[in-house]
Amino acid sequence: MDMKQGSAMKEREPAPAHDSAFVLQRVQPALLGLMDGSVSTLAPLFAAAELTGNAHKAFFVGLAASVGAGISMGLAEALSDDGAVTGRGNPIARGAVTAVATTLGGMLHTLPFLLPSLHAALYTAYVVVVFELIAIAYIRWHFMRSPLGRTVIQVVVGGAIVFAIGMWLGNMGAS
Repeated sequence: MDMKQGSAMKEREPAPAHDSAFVLQRVQPALLGLMDGSVSTLAPLFAAAELTGNAHKAFFVGLAASVGAGISMGLAEALSDDGAVTGRGNPIARGAVTAVATTLGGMLHTLPFLLPSLHAALYTAYVVVVFELIAIAYIRWHFMRSPLGRTVIQVVVGGAIVFAIGMWLGNMGAS
């Protein structure tokens, strides 16, 4: 074995082949939903926390944003195509997967706002958001075969931008 072959073997081996129908019909809609739910609800949730200074009120804003985003994304996915040409499968099933994943993605970092202390809720939510973004990057890497480093940077930078906008608008509105 020459040096080229030896060094190539040390690189990450290709991800295991996944059934393309499973990826198109379940993983991709779920990933779309998780990404949208995790990122799109950050700004209203953290802006509400800054504006109200109240964890309970911020929770209900996050709940409304998560459920609303879930319904919207589920409908958008279900109505995007019937699956006949693209092979993406049953539109109702894809829409349901996307709706549930979107709602879940928004609710994970909303649940800490059930804590009575806004300070504790915010810091717990920060940690949850980091784990959400890492999980999304992992799913993209594992199923979509995206390069892990680039995926982490894309997801974390996107989430950080939305988070910063929410905090900025919340601070601006509170002053």
